[in-house]
Amino acid sequence: MLNSTAKRRLTALIVLLPALFLGVDMENAEAQIAGVARDGFQYETMRSPAMGLRGVVATSQPLAANAGLDILKKGGNAIDAAVATAAVLTLVEPNSTSIGGDAFIMIYIAEEDKLVGINASGRAPYTMTLDALNERLDKHDMNRISGIYSVSVPGAVDGWFEVLEKYGTMTMAEVLEPAIYYAENGFPVSPIIAGAWRGLERNQEPSTRAALLINGDRAPRAGDIFRNPDLAHSFRLMAEHGRDAFYKGPIAEAIVAYSDEHDGFLTMKDFEDHTSTWVEPIYADYENYRLYELPPNGQGIAALEMLKILENVDLGAMEHNSAEYLHHIIEAKKLAYADIDKWNADPEFNDLPIEEMISTEYGRQQFERIDPNKAMERPESGINGNGDTILLEVMDKDHNAVSFIYSIYSGFGSGLVAPGTGFPLQNRAALFSREPGHVNVVEPHKRPFHTIIPAMAFKDGEFFMTFGAMGGAVQPQQHVQIFLNVVEFGMNAQQAVEIPRINHGGGLSVTVEPGLDEAELVRLEEMGHEIRRRTTRGGVGGAQIIIFDRDTGTMIGGSTPHKDGMAVVY
Repeated sequence: MLNSTAKRRLTALIVLLPALFLGVDMENAEAQIAGVARDGFQYETMRSPAMGLRGVVATSQPLAANAGLDILKKGGNAIDAAVATAAVLTLVEPNSTSIGGDAFIMIYIAEEDKLVGINASGRAPYTMTLDALNERLDKHDMNRISGIYSVSVPGAVDGWFEVLEKYGTMTMAEVLEPAIYYAENGFPVSPIIAGAWRGLERNQEPSTRAALLINGDRAPRAGDIFRNPDLAHSFRLMAEHGRDAFYKGPIAEAIVAYSDEHDGFLTMKDFEDHTSTWVEPIYADYENYRLYELPPNGQGIAALEMLKILENVDLGAMEHNSAEYLHHIIEAKKLAYADIDKWNADPEFNDLPIEEMISTEYGRQQFERIDPNKAMERPESGINGNGDTILLEVMDKDHNAVSFIYSIYSGFGSGLVAPGTGFPLQNRAALFSREPGHVNVVEPHKRPFHTIIPAMAFKDGEFFMTFGAMGGAVQPQQHVQIFLNVVEFGMNAQQAVEIPRINHGGGLSVTVEPGLDEAELVRLEEMGHEIRRRTTRGGVGGAQIIIFDRDTGTMIGGSTPHKDGMAVVY
């Protein structure tokens, strides 16, 4: 039996045989077949990276990607295109995102050489105390993973208006045009999203079924045309009346009335008092690169801590996806996640050890806890003391860039749609702790722990790439794998997000995609890891990336085949 490497070489040889007889340079021909530059990392991707000089949009659904590209072609900038793309994703991928959800956005302003971030996540209702929550859960015999007690104030829309007002060049009405058009006229549902949509058929909430199922009966199948006139109406209200239509007007009123009907906590004051927060990105240096993430309540700090742990070993000297390489990534992930489980929460309510967690010294201390030959099961935090998602990456002709992640947490969030609004409400409040005294315990007007995180990286002090991953808790470890794919192994944009990845779950369990060397997986098992071999791609989250080649001015986009989307350029 041939191993995977041998099979790839044999396939390449068969394809290249004509070249031998035509006198074509064999080495260069092989590189072309593999979709890599000469002397580049040798991994044959399913698609080529997308390259352009005037703009790139990479996201998980083609109509949304092209909507953003159309905005760029009309003269809009990356910020305008990002909001337009996000709005279309609300319609075409409702299982993953909604204007009833939250967003985190990182923006690079090329002219000012400045990186900024915005936390557009919502807060718990003012009346949602731990005691009140427990009382109502008991009263209605409910859990918090779905339903009205999992709903926090949607923060995304305020973030949209904030970034457009500060850095955009177009109005909300202009950037919402594509989403309104598709909502009113319909769009063909793409295959992967159609598969996820079928899960909504089990939902028994009448208003949800009326809004998001065909004739209130079934989910659309791949290729079916789906319309959402209620969502079109919500978009038109926002286009005509601005932010207040959502937070002080008819949309908030519809959500609050629906919450009241279900004995929920939401009030108009919760919506009226909502604000996004502009934040300064935090970072970790790794060799001549700097990785940026947004600070808590998001989990990006875990990716930074992982890098500071891993800089203590020469990963570049290891074989990519070897047992030795993957073992160090897995163990670093366990240590970093133990810290965020204990310490990640709303910084407005807690004094969090952010600087310590991403310091060089703490990274060294954490690295010393790793046994190079044995897997840890459940490490404790080293600091003493008391879901589905969408992602989009955009870059414009002026080299402004946006990393934008936007989610309702679980599939279709809370599973609830307020009548007449057309969009599901998130279940982010389910991520609060119910443990008294925990930093992430539910409190009035507090933001919960968040999984969604955008990322950017600089090289030698200059903007280099914008990227991210989808898939709830998997995101920080995927950020690290994708980052290392590029900076340690020289992968191109498509290779970096498409090459097989791993996902450490809990305990000793590690999910691996097909394509990893079986001998290396056996070595990991000998170290104590419990390997879960997938037969299909998945389990590691989709990803998008744009790399900027400063020498040529080329923008290079990549998009994983885990989703329906693509990177589009012009």
